[in-house]
Amino acid sequence: MEIGKNLIVVTGATGNQGGATARELLARRHQVRAMTRTPDSPAARELARLGAEVVAGDLDDAASLERALAGAWGVFAVQNTWEAGVEREEEQGKRIAEVARGQGVQHYVYTSVASAHRKTGIPHFDNKWRVEERVRALGFPSYTILRPVFFMENFVLPSFLPGIQQGQLAVALKPETVLQMIAVADIGKYGRWAFENHAALNGRAVDLAGDRATMPATAEILSKAARREVKFVPVPIEEVRKFSMDYALMLEWFDRVGYEADIAKTSAESGIRPTRLAEWATTAKWTSPVAAG
Repeated sequence: MEIGKNLIVVTGATGNQGGATARELLARRHQVRAMTRTPDSPAARELARLGAEVVAGDLDDAASLERALAGAWGVFAVQNTWEAGVEREEEQGKRIAEVARGQGVQHYVYTSVASAHRKTGIPHFDNKWRVEERVRALGFPSYTILRPVFFMENFVLPSFLPGIQQGQLAVALKPETVLQMIAVADIGKYGRWAFENHAALNGRAVDLAGDRATMPATAEILSKAARREVKFVPVPIEEVRKFSMDYALMLEWFDRVGYEADIAKTSAESGIRPTRLAEWATTAKWTSPVAAG
């Protein structure tokens, strides 16, 4: 690919993964078209300031996707389970892949989830595997699948942050369970890597993580960063199940099996230094909730 000449469309550009990838690509002077449902939002205006072409696009609207993807060499595709729901997310993932193939996209990068291929029985993992299978079947000239683990940024979402502010990291995991995590900024770096090394990474699916820790160890790290004592408090899984069977199944799988990303190997191959939890925590805002992207 030629930097600055091959147009890359980034979906979810005002969200977490899409935003991180768009910023990485723009920093390296790639030509970026940022697709979002909110082209007038502050996040979209910031991407435009950085050099992106911002366009409106909706994953539920094939016609808008055709317009957004017109003339694109590459596409970074991401969907949000918690916003769309499992079935709709799968429909969105397949729809944009099909539109991209029809528009002649040369390199397709789909961000899935770590262990999607392992028949986990977790609805929002298994649906991404079906999207992966559709991407493979479409016959793109080249494609890469990125599979990130649990986001470190989850700890500053409203589901975790109020408890942390009150000194409790409340999670329905066993104290001995080791959870792999990744900083969203690293996903952006791996997104750029997938485009700049498209030939070498063609057909690859890469699980991505930056660190691993038990919840008691995580609480210690967050205590130092937030400058307040934070203790791990195990939550009964039945309490989680009342609100989300999908999320409960994921936590139970973490206890039983867990992610298996090879952090050292992927870092060595990509040249990307993984962000450790303690490093990420020092940059996080521990005073107010952050909206999900």
